[in-house]
Amino acid sequence: MYRRNAAQVLVLVACSLVASVALAQQRGPVADPLVKEGVTVKLGDHTYAIPDGNVGLVPNVGIVVGSRATLVIDPGLGRRNGEAVLREVAKVSRNTEIYIASTHFHAEHTTGYLAFPESAKYVNSTTQEAEFAAGGAQQIQAFSGRSPMTAEILKDATGRKADITFDREYSLDLGGVRVRFLVVGPTHTRGDTGFFVEEDGVLFSGDVVMNNSFLAANQASSMKAWLAAFDAFEAMRPRTIVPAHGAVGAGAIIATNRSIMQGVQARVRALKAQGQTADAVAMAVQMEFLAQHPDWPRANGLAAAARSAFAEAP
Repeated sequence: MYRRNAAQVLVLVACSLVASVALAQQRGPVADPLVKEGVTVKLGDHTYAIPDGNVGLVPNVGIVVGSRATLVIDPGLGRRNGEAVLREVAKVSRNTEIYIASTHFHAEHTTGYLAFPESAKYVNSTTQEAEFAAGGAQQIQAFSGRSPMTAEILKDATGRKADITFDREYSLDLGGVRVRFLVVGPTHTRGDTGFFVEEDGVLFSGDVVMNNSFLAANQASSMKAWLAAFDAFEAMRPRTIVPAHGAVGAGAIIATNRSIMQGVQARVRALKAQGQTADAVAMAVQMEFLAQHPDWPRANGLAAAARSAFAEAP
């Protein structure tokens, strides 16, 4: 799957760049990072999602409705998007008790919570709390520079301290439906967290398991951690996977992600054994994959995964 020599890699780089430009032209102007209303889909008796529409800085927002309370997963980028999410929540739930949670600390997965009432309880891992404290403000500033619309959305964005914290696992009973929280990082981030809606078999997998897409690995991540995360998610036996971005998929996409990561691991070991540097190996693995899958968004994350595999390879 990944066998190429150095000359072929140079050709692949050029081809990949051409493909990227062509794909960008096909997609046209970048859409504003706004959660779209009126498109919420039902995934189970208790579970809903607001699709991201493949728009950058917009997550797939989760809504889980019990007889007593409602959980919102990844409430969007900034107050304006959080308000849109709340209007969608009101269409499927009349509960006054609301919980909020995030798959990871990035601004489009957290800062929408500013629109939620003070009575809403934010449940977050201690790892994510520390990550936001260390880098949340800088990320908000960086995102604000992407466009005037993003700057407007984030003009009053800040952190919101968790009402309930946990270390690795947490279980939330919403009344007739239970949601299991599980920290599986360091992968995309240190605090990557999955949310499994037990009664519906729906897993909100964040940026760890995605559908025809990859995002960058955290510098502290490892191939061992990625594969362990896949194992932990697969053990839940989810029927439906809701990634942080991109299309909803079947539980089988966990196995697909594992297969690709194992392929990266094997290719990296082979190239390292040839005496190639970490930089050369990361570029080769990423460009080879992009050449085979030019239509995959965010596939640049494989370079970081390759670096993790390189560090672990004998």
